Order: sequence, then structure tokens, then C-alpha cells
Amino acid sequence: MTNEEIARFFNDTRAFIQGNPDLRDPQVEGWFRTRQHFRNSSEHAILQIPVGCGKTGLMALLPFETAQGRVLVIAPNLEIRRGISTAFDVAGRECFWTSTRVLTDVSHGPFTAVLDGQDANIHDCENSHIVVTNIQQLASRADRWLPAFPDDFFDLVLVDEGHHNVARSWERVFERFPNAKVVSLTATPFRGDGREISGERVYAYPFRTAMVRGYIKQITAVNVAPQEISFTYRGDARQHTLEEVLQLRDEEWFSRGVALAPECNRSIVDASIQWLQHLRETGTFHQMIAVACSVDHSRQVRSLYAERGLQAREIHSNMPADEIEDVLQDLRRGRIDCIVQVRMLGEGFDHPNLSVAAIFQPFRSLSPYVQFIGRVMRVIHQNNPQHPDNRGVAVSHVGLNIDRHWDDFRRIDQEDQNLIQGWLEAGDERPPADEPGRRRRLTPDMVVQNEIISHFIEQEYLDPMDDAVIDDLVEEFRRRGLDPEALGLSRENLRQRLIQARTRENMEPREIPVTPQRRRQEARRRLNERSRALASRILNALGASINGRNIVMAYPELRSANNYAAVIMIVNGAVNERLESEGGTRGEIPLERLEEVLDQIDQIGDSVQAQIQERLSRR
Repeated sequence: MTNEEIARFFNDTRAFIQGNPDLRDPQVEGWFRTRQHFRNSSEHAILQIPVGCGKTGLMALLPFETAQGRVLVIAPNLEIRRGISTAFDVAGRECFWTSTRVLTDVSHGPFTAVLDGQDANIHDCENSHIVVTNIQQLASRADRWLPAFPDDFFDLVLVDEGHHNVARSWERVFERFPNAKVVSLTATPFRGDGREISGERVYAYPFRTAMVRGYIKQITAVNVAPQEISFTYRGDARQHTLEEVLQLRDEEWFSRGVALAPECNRSIVDASIQWLQHLRETGTFHQMIAVACSVDHSRQVRSLYAERGLQAREIHSNMPADEIEDVLQDLRRGRIDCIVQVRMLGEGFDHPNLSVAAIFQPFRSLSPYVQFIGRVMRVIHQNNPQHPDNRGVAVSHVGLNIDRHWDDFRRIDQEDQNLIQGWLEAGDERPPADEPGRRRRLTPDMVVQNEIISHFIEQEYLDPMDDAVIDDLVEEFRRRGLDPEALGLSRENLRQRLIQARTRENMEPREIPVTPQRRRQEARRRLNERSRALASRILNALGASINGRNIVMAYPELRSANNYAAVIMIVNGAVNERLESEGGTRGEIPLERLEEVLDQIDQIGDSVQAQIQERLSRR
């Protein structure tokens, strides 16, 4: 197909967009504004659309009356690419164009080619109106794809999660097609690294309006607040009130210490379970997504949920792909209550039953925070803002200093670009990398002994005192053909009803019971996991290869296959010595002893590392 033929298709095909009741307002308005923009300008366009408002559907509409040739759609990861290609498949049951009646006849297209490893070629692209890819496929394999396309091969480039568009890999794509129109779609038109995303914002749809109209869930932020907290920091014992905690939380060591402290994690776990149970009172199987600081931390959090009887799984990028897929399948099929993730599923993972976001990580910037909250924004019942299943809750701890992001999140709807510039701050902190010769500790410097949780601090996204919220409510009545005044609902009545609804939901914190057996089982599991983690960290600190044999040669009596197996055996031997048990008998160890040795895991690591270094020095 030539570009001229494709241009005729997108301009002459009768697409039912304006007045289509199956489309959402931001889809129709975003399409219209983009079409108008490119009639007067060639500057890259930015569309700001809340998570869950139909961004993929909007991308399906944008080519009509705008594209004068082939369309390239770029996703930031495989998960999002998979969702787009499903919606763009004219033969599929989930085809966006037919399911929304935008097109009644798709026998002539639009046809989509997916750049999917070796299972795609240039002829597929030449015979298609649209090419869908993920940036890794397109840019990291530049020698294959980018040189294969003439510089006028694409007339319109659509960038999903467009806040990535200033990364070098994306810029290289734009440079390859210098005359193409570029549209970036994102919920967060700002970045954590301080760089301004490329383009002119031509359309923005407020989160507030999306919640009022039932396009996304109505979100509440809940922070557990300790009346008192006792901890040691590098051996120094301290005790603080809530007022003092609110001052201390600006200190990075404190917020990170709270994030990693099992005691504070228990408070978040108990609160998030309370809210999950509350949402499930409708009979719907709501689920939870949690974010942790590291792989070891995710296992700690998972065990806390498991102790309380929830089916919980952790997921992280170090896991094999088939194991990750198994976890996601279990989530989608309702086999697990909670998924604990580390730097995964932050963007583009859609599962409407996720309704509680438990935050165990002190986000340092706004964008990843909003993206994570977005995972619980997908509605279960479409366009029904009053349905109790269309509620989402974000649970955290005041000591993590997360509520500052909540305040900024609510201000995204304000069209003040100066505010957005103020959010361009340092990116999120990554866990420190291991340095050769120095092993990263498994236990934090701050150890919380106890905290007394007195109450929840709740904040609704839809603030009844915000006139803009009342304006949206009045408009929503009118959109549905109702006159609020005729129904006896003045603006003040609407405000009071919102306030009363909030008051009825106030909950008091309570402790979720843990059986001694589950606690012992999880302590044993954590000890086994931490023993393996300790072995990896010791190898890294020694600069030894996992598959190497220098440690094997130093310990011939172990008869191990490689260094990793050797260190695992040495660590397990040291752990068993502390447990005063023989190998294979950890199932017989009492809870108290398991937890005691878990607390000593770094001391065991110090001892094992020194022992191996000494043995290696003799060779």
C-alpha cells in the first residue's frame, strides 16, 4: 500500500466519532483537538489523558482525518504493546473500531502489523495502515528496523506513555522520520529527571471530571498515623510522637527506615487488608497491588500478607518470564489477593479488580507515584460513578512522606504549567548498587521496635469544598438529562451529600490477627530466601562469578558444581549452626528461634564472607 492509498483510507472512510455514544468525551475531544492542531501547526502534540480514560481508543481514532500516510504506534513496553495490538486487531473480539461502532466495515482495514521479534518483516508493514511496536524492539534493534523504513514511511507517530519521549531511543525514532506528525499521550506530562517532554500540550482532560463521570475510580488516600513510634537508628534509641514524625519524615533516612521497617510494614498491611475487606463487602473480588523498595523487601511484605491469610505473590524483573506470566495469570484469574511488585507494572498494566494500592516505597517524584496509583483507577462498572465497586484506595504510612505527592496529584488538574515545572525534581532513588568488596546489608540502619497506630488520615480526591468538583457534578446531571435544581439539589445540597458520604465511611485502625503457625511458616520461608540472597550478595562483594570455581576449589570438601552452590552451602551451614539444627530439620524449629536468627542474618553474612576471604587468601 502506498502512502496515498492509506491517506485516502483515513480521510475517506466514514468513521462514526462525533456524536458516538460509545466513545468517551476525552476520546472525541482529544481526536478533534489533534486534528485542529495539525491543520495549523507541525509541532509535536501532547495529549494529557488520565490513566484508564481510554488512551488506546483515542489512539485508534487519531489517524482519521489527520494521517496522510502510514501510522506508527510506539509503546514503552511489551504489556502496553500487547494491549494496543489487541484493540487494533480487526479480526478480534476486542477490536476497538467495531466494538464502539466507529467502523461498521473493517474488511478493507485498517490493518495493523506488529513488530514482534523475528515474526514480522518489512512486507507486513508495507501491507498495513498501522505498525505497532515497543520502543525496545524498534530502537534497540535499530540495525534491523529503522534503516529498513524510508524517511517518509510514516506520516503519523503516536507515542504511548509520552513522558518518555525525550529519552535518546525515542528521539532517534523521531529523527528517522523528520516530517512525521508526532502525538505523545500521557497522564503525567512531566518527568522525574527534570527534562521537559517534547511538544505542545493541545488537550488535557481532568482526573476530577473523569472520576465524576465514572470513567475512572474515585480514589481515596489513606495514611496510617502512629500516635507514638519507638526505634533505634544506628544504635541510638528514640521515641517520637506523631507531631515529631511529621517533622522527621522530610529526612531521607527516616522515610526510608519507615519503608523498610517490618513494624511499619505491618501497619500498612493491616490497614490495606481492612480497606480490601471493606470494598469486598459488595461481593466483588477486589484485589490489591503493593509496591516495595527491593526484591528482598517485596518478599518481606508478601510474607506479612501471607501471615494474615492472604494469597500474595511477589513479582520483579529478576524472575524468569514464564514465572512472571504465571503470577499475572493467577492475578487475572482471581487466584491471588495481592501482588507485590518491584519496578514492574508501573505503566500500562490493566486489571480492573485491582482496587487497593499499598505503598511501601517512599516515592521521590510525582510521575511514578501517579502512574502507580493509576493501577487501581480502572473502573469495574463502566460510566457508573456511584457504584460502590468503582472505588480505589491508596494506603501508606505518614512516615513515608507520600501525602505531599497526593496534594500535587490533585493539583495536576490545574492548568498551571508553573506548578508542573515545580514538580520536576530529582528522580526516584534506586536501591544502592553493591560495591566490590562491600556487601549490601539486608537489615536497615533504622530498627522500629514498636508503634501505636491511633488513626487513619483520609483524603478524597474529590474534595467537597472544591467548587470545580461541584461544577462537574452539576454538569454530569445535565449530561444525563437531569436538572439538579428541579430535583431539589442546590450546589450546597450536593456539597453536603458528598461530605455525609465521606463521614459514613470513616474506619478505625485494627490489627489483623496472625496465627502462630502461619507466622512460623513465613519466618522459615524468609530465612531460606534470605540465605540465598545473602549468598548472592557475598559473591558480589567478593567479585566472584556465580558459575566460577575459585571458591569451589577453596572448599573441595563441599563438592559443589560452582561458586554459587558452594556459598549457598556455606551460608546454610552457618545458619543451621545458629539454629542449632541439622540440615533438613528447619521445619522443626520454633518460631522464636527462627525470628531470632533472621535478625542475625547480616552478622552471619559478615562471618561467612570473612571465612571465605581467609580461605581464598591461602590459595
